[in-house]
Order: sequence, then structure tokens, then C-alpha cells
Amino acid sequence: MIDKYNRKIDYLRISVTDRCNLRCSYCMPSAGVQFRTMEEILTYEEIILVCRAAALSGIRKIKITGGEPLVRKGIAQLIGKIAKIPGITEVTMTTNGIYLKELLPELLKNHLSAVNISLDTLDPVLYKNITGVDALTKVFQSIQACVAAGLKTKVNAVLSESLFEEKNVISESSWEISAKKQAKERLLNNCLDLLELSRNSSVDVRFIEMMPIGLGRAYTMTSGDDVLRRIRKEYPGIRADYREHGNGPAVYYTIPGFKGSLGFISAMHGKFCDQCNRIRMTSTGQIKPCLCYSDSYDLRAVLRNPDLDETFKLIKMKEIIIKSALAKPREHCFEHPEEISEMKKMAMIGG
Repeated sequence: MIDKYNRKIDYLRISVTDRCNLRCSYCMPSAGVQFRTMEEILTYEEIILVCRAAALSGIRKIKITGGEPLVRKGIAQLIGKIAKIPGITEVTMTTNGIYLKELLPELLKNHLSAVNISLDTLDPVLYKNITGVDALTKVFQSIQACVAAGLKTKVNAVLSESLFEEKNVISESSWEISAKKQAKERLLNNCLDLLELSRNSSVDVRFIEMMPIGLGRAYTMTSGDDVLRRIRKEYPGIRADYREHGNGPAVYYTIPGFKGSLGFISAMHGKFCDQCNRIRMTSTGQIKPCLCYSDSYDLRAVLRNPDLDETFKLIKMKEIIIKSALAKPREHCFEHPEEISEMKKMAMIGG
């Protein structure tokens, strides 16, 4: 599909659940979580039908997301069925990695092409503070298992110095300003620690600027440029990496002596909307052209229309998918928070 701005739209991110086994403070905290009922969420049979319509529309790459997709039973078999759809060239997944090692053999048997593992720190205390769970060892073991199996693996870390601030800082005092500087310094050192994952294995470590979506609005965003400057000081031999690493908008670098690469997804300071190739589907079957805006297109109503047979459902969904791609805006407006119309939490939209 080619949209109004001559972008090729061939990538669909599908959320299969809004549930997660973590309670990350910037995404799904322990208080105030309201999940969709299972009746609202698309069945696997419905998701497969959507993917068939997507393939007919020109979609070639599918990313399975959540919530946490591995909390939904039978996810490996779903991936296998999507991978067999004519026109689909790869099926990848994003996960927090806790159940990944356990399920990896089944995922590989069902032709999972690559995996993105969300991991903001290698500090076990900080990991538990951010996620609410003491599970860093399991995530690290999953990364090792993916590398050993030869699966293309990326580690994604969100950039926000707020995650590194001391608690109970309440006033704009000189002490608070100093504390914020210390928090940023801790973040930058944390990034250097994470980068070590790519030294001896072919793991791409990617740093993602916090976007002002949902709970992310309350967090101080750190720019990828700040992190890159720190890394350049430590590794002056760093250079641009122009090899293809996947479907997304990351800008990559290589460091001499490192087997993996370094990537930055800088939605705020490196606006990449002119290269955007994706649309998203929520777990309830709503197609979203852009994260920034509330506009969505309903596939679930078509899927559950008893008056339509499978052929007509495919035709109608193909029309809706193409319509959603043509509705993609030229660019997001994250730099102007007052213009953002999407108010849902990220877990309700899909990662």
C-alpha cells in the first residue's frame, strides 16, 4: 500500500492482549488497571482472518505485541498460522522476556522470525522498582537462549531520567535540580551497562525516547542524542551502521569490538514520520493509523457481523485496512502535547 505521502505501508503491529505480568510504572501500574473482557478481545481465528485481509492489502510483516503476548495461551500456534498466510514474509514479536526461554522452542518451531525484548536496566533492584517484579534473571536467561538459538534479538530500553530519580522530591529547590542531574547521570551510566549486552553477542541494544502517550506524559524524557554523546565519549570509534536491522525507524551504529549494534528510536528528537511504514491493531480489533491521534477503524464489527460470510468479511476488511493507511497523517504532534488526541494508555493500544 502507498499512502497519501508516498510511504509504503507494509507493516502491521497486532496487539493480542491488554494484559501483562509486569506493572511498569510508565505503562501499566498496579493501581487503576481496567482490562478488556475476553469477549471484547479478538479470538485467534479472527486475528488470522485480519492477517489474511492485511496480506491482500499489501501488508508483508506482522509484529505480535501486547500487553505481554506470551501471557496468552497458544500464542506460538497463532504465530505459526500467520506465518503460513500467502504474502506474509515474517512474523516477529515484542515481549518482556519473562516467559520467553520456556516458550522459545515452540515459538521457533512456529517460525518466529525475530524478537524484541523490553528491558530498561540490568540493575535487579531498579528492575523490580520499575516493573514491580523480581524477574531480571529470567529475562537475562531468555536473551541468552535467543542468542544461542540464532534468533534475531533486540533489547529495547525506554529513555526517561524519571525512572532514576530519588523518591519524595517535591519542590523546585536547588537540591531538586541537583537530584535531577544525578538522575540523568544514573540513566546515562545505565545505558552504558545495557550496551554491554551487544559486546559479545549479536544483540542489538536500542534506546527509545519516551513518548507522551498515556502515563508517559508524566515522565521526563531523555533524548537519544544525550545518550549518543555519552557513548561517543566512551567509544570514540563508533560509526554509523547502514545495514538493515528490521522493520522499524531505528538509526543504528556499530562499535569496534562489539558483535551487536546500537540503535536509537527518537520519535521526539529524530522525527521519522516521513519513513513510517506501519499501522496498528488493538486487541479489540481497532486499526490505528498513528499513535498520536485517537482516530481508529473498526474491524471487529465486520468480523462479528453474522450477515457476512468469510469472503465478504475479507473484502470489507481489506477496504478498511487500505482506508486506514490512506488516513495516516503526515506526522505526529508529540512536540505539541495539547494537540495529541490519543488519551488511552499504551497497554490499551498495543506496544
